[in-house]
Amino acid sequence: MTDSTQTPGVDGGDAVVSAFDAAGADYLFCSSGSEWAPVWESLARRHRDGEPAPGYLDLTHETVAVGMATGYGLVTRRPQGVLLHAAPGLLQGSMAIHGALLAGVPMVVASSESSTYGDGPGQDPGGQWYRNLSIVGGPHGVARPFTKWSNEAADVHTLPTMITRSAELARRAPAGPAYLNIPLEILLEDWDGREAKPVVAPGSTHSSPDEADSVARMIREAENPVIVTETAGREAGGFEALVAFAEAWDIPVVEPDSAVCGNFPRTHPLHGGGDIGPWMDEADLILLVNCRVPFYPPSRRPAKAKVVVIDEVPQRPHLVYQVLFADRYLEGGVAHTLRQLARRATDLDGAAVARRRAAQEERYAAEQSAITEAESRAEQAEGTDPVLVAATLRRLLDGSDAIVVDETITHSRTVKRHLKTSGPDSYFYVQGGLGQGIAVALGAKLAARDRPVVFTVGDGAFTYNPVIPSYDAARAYGLPVLIVVFNNRVYRSMNLNHRRFYPEGAAAETGEWLGTDLHRLPRLAAFAEPFGMHTETVDTPDALTPALERALKAVADGTTAVVDVLVTR
Repeated sequence: MTDSTQTPGVDGGDAVVSAFDAAGADYLFCSSGSEWAPVWESLARRHRDGEPAPGYLDLTHETVAVGMATGYGLVTRRPQGVLLHAAPGLLQGSMAIHGALLAGVPMVVASSESSTYGDGPGQDPGGQWYRNLSIVGGPHGVARPFTKWSNEAADVHTLPTMITRSAELARRAPAGPAYLNIPLEILLEDWDGREAKPVVAPGSTHSSPDEADSVARMIREAENPVIVTETAGREAGGFEALVAFAEAWDIPVVEPDSAVCGNFPRTHPLHGGGDIGPWMDEADLILLVNCRVPFYPPSRRPAKAKVVVIDEVPQRPHLVYQVLFADRYLEGGVAHTLRQLARRATDLDGAAVARRRAAQEERYAAEQSAITEAESRAEQAEGTDPVLVAATLRRLLDGSDAIVVDETITHSRTVKRHLKTSGPDSYFYVQGGLGQGIAVALGAKLAARDRPVVFTVGDGAFTYNPVIPSYDAARAYGLPVLIVVFNNRVYRSMNLNHRRFYPEGAAAETGEWLGTDLHRLPRLAAFAEPFGMHTETVDTPDALTPALERALKAVADGTTAVVDVLVTR
């Protein structure tokens, strides 16, 4: 029996569009495959008839589709739809999906298989599914290791609810990508048009007052506590809550190299830098706030500190190995827990607070002095030092509310240290493998069109990116970003490891460093020229500031700019 909400003459493609619309997806990020004709037909019909539908982006590479959904989700924290092609498209996009898992970005990824191979009733799916697109166990089996949840939609009547379930699972902690295999025959099957139920926001989780009181006592009794965080800023309100918590108790905050986003202002006097090492022997309380892997090697235990873990899901199920040395867990929502603890910052030992405040002021002053000295040396150096590039970017971006997406390796510490990002959602580090960063930056720009977006990348990582499809997306959808290449003409990280493992080996003796030389690459900025983008190649320090100024003006005027900076190291 058909109810009054049914719409006749629609199929599984319309069920997909209806469900994503109800789930609150702003966009479908699609790297085209032959299975998606039913979705395209539904979108065309809805556009013709003025019916609601998510925005649609036609993208020419799977990494671009997933990466843009990642960048968009980093800023909005809401799941979007990603449509890939069969098992091959899923495999091509798998690195970026894994990166979204590590970054905690919700999304619903879908692709197809055939269930009839032309031997069933209804329309012929095509021989390509029989010959070379299908995979044993189905694409949902392939997706299982690098997604939060993976399943098959086996019936058109459960398809919308499966998409709803996928979106709800993706959004809940720990947030991450969910995968749904939607066979082409299901997409082509008649659907009864029943209305999809909207997805509502997850409920909040809270640590109990008794648990918060207990941890507050531990903080109150500590002489030398420290906060260590990787992803507090990823949570809604987490950045602001961490600042309030640290200030209330006067505790320094360390963002280790494993931090995946900006969590605390690097200009704040309580910022404790990027190395937990100085606290390993001296701290008597370590507060791990959304910190997955604080110690390396994992067996490196603090000498005397108690460890409190503040994290809604402290044991990450997708991590193969994880050691936290926890003495106490607070597993409520992070922002709410930090606000609870900030309100409990009463009856403090004034002398103890004064001592740690003085020690942190000394550390902070020493770090700022070291930064100033490094930048002064860079200004005097022959050639263009990476420190000069980061410091110049900081000066030019000051007050612009820019978002920085970083995919450097050798220069990542330099970028973090000298850019000094200070606001929420102002810095993101690409996770899971090189070659996604341009797309992530484009996704961030799509979510924050009124903010400048800067993508920093090394020349090695730049060549891993699907550059042409990324430039196509930037131009097609009006997403101007500034791309700054730290070009040292070498895979420096790989070379350093070779030298570290074999300091007196054959390569050191002969100078034959294999697998690392990039001098043969052409002018990297030139690839943007056919797209009408602004390009600069910088080979002297004096040319750096004018080139970046021209590039930022081009971006402000609506054109992506690529600045290839030949750095000295």
